[in-house]
Amino acid sequence: MSNRIKINQADPAAYKAMLAMEHYVESTGLTVRHKDLIRVRASQINGCSYCNDMHTREAREHGETEQRLYSLTSWRETPFFDDQERAVLTLTEEVTLISGKVSDETYNKAAALFNETYLAQLIMAIITINAWNRIGVATKLEPTAELV
Repeated sequence: MSNRIKINQADPAAYKAMLAMEHYVESTGLTVRHKDLIRVRASQINGCSYCNDMHTREAREHGETEQRLYSLTSWRETPFFDDQERAVLTLTEEVTLISGKVSDETYNKAAALFNETYLAQLIMAIITINAWNRIGVATKLEPTAELV
């Protein structure tokens, strides 16, 4: 168990601002599947076990298959994701690993598949989960173990 601060208790205003971003993402026209893919893939990359646990559970509740979830770390080598999902995953990876920049190829591919509003919402969803991941990693949030 971590003895690090709990942001929601230490700075409720900051946590409220994060929740406002989360509520914004939930209010967008993004598909549930796209939001789930963004949340799981960014959480995997960032090593946020708390968010990865939470969002893989949610994705399964939303109908995501085990096969696709297990394949997310190697999604490029599978036939399980359509062109839009591949664009979402590529954008998620490049925004998450921002020091490598978001390439023109990635951006242009996404812009060709989605209208400007949807693309803006995708970017904001990616930014939001990355912020949550950083809170989880910095404060060592841990998932609750299920005893079988």
